[in-house]
Amino acid sequence: MAKVINGYKRKWGDRWDGRRVKVPGLQTIMANLWPKRTDCEVYLNDKLDVTKMLQFVEKKNAEHPDLKTTFFHCVIAAVTKMVNERPMMNRFVQGGRTYERYEISAAFTAKLAFEDHAEEALLFFVPKPTDTVDDVSRMVVDRVNKVRNQGDNKAGVDDLLDKVGALPRPLIMLIAKIVRWMDFWGKNPKALTDGDPHFSSIFLTNLGSIKCPAVYHHLNNYGTNSMMIAIGTIHDEEVLMPDGTKEIRKMCDIGATLDERIGDGFYFARSLKLVQYICDNPDLLDLPINEPSGFDYK
Repeated sequence: MAKVINGYKRKWGDRWDGRRVKVPGLQTIMANLWPKRTDCEVYLNDKLDVTKMLQFVEKKNAEHPDLKTTFFHCVIAAVTKMVNERPMMNRFVQGGRTYERYEISAAFTAKLAFEDHAEEALLFFVPKPTDTVDDVSRMVVDRVNKVRNQGDNKAGVDDLLDKVGALPRPLIMLIAKIVRWMDFWGKNPKALTDGDPHFSSIFLTNLGSIKCPAVYHHLNNYGTNSMMIAIGTIHDEEVLMPDGTKEIRKMCDIGATLDERIGDGFYFARSLKLVQYICDNPDLLDLPINEPSGFDYK
């Protein structure tokens, strides 16, 4: 009997982490001529007006001091809402075929301490379609606190990586070849991929927290992640408003690296405009992720 995932009945050709979708011939040819994700990167760099988003965060924290909401939490919620509304952004190419994930997942790295030699932890979570920004904040805070409280007692992907990394080099090379072969055919066991950011819909890095700009960050050939987003610093900038006046606004640098085999530049540009629309209307983050934004795509 075919397995049902999130209301979808798996068919022949589907993977455990995504259903196979039909795409135009050009995309099919691209997936086979350029099988490596790093050969098909598109980099978008822009500035988001986050003035209203920051006001939203300040108001929310004043009303609910028990739940600390940050700008980064809002970005995660906004991008997740965008992916829900723009399903092609939740696709990936593997083994020369295009798939669409059954669910939206987000991942990011967290510095265990703001020190040069402090380690980073890989954090991964799957928000429910009915979640709001408050739910996202709770999940993020819970994951970060849990990892930081563990100290040297690692678990999950981080623990597995340390154990494999301690093996002799020939054995590591053999394991890497086997894992890549399973990755190509979609046969990697869930025990190996669960919690791995390389298998997430969205991989984010908050460089603004360490006062860095939104630099270009490459995709990876391993895994299925097709979207890497870097959030830079927030700064004041004079902006020409629609009415012709000039105003000092809070602007945030953002860089997004995407796999061009899952969509085209027009689709990507509209998706970025949707994120700006959510920043301009942050109250949308108090609504469930799966509730339409009302953005006019004309």
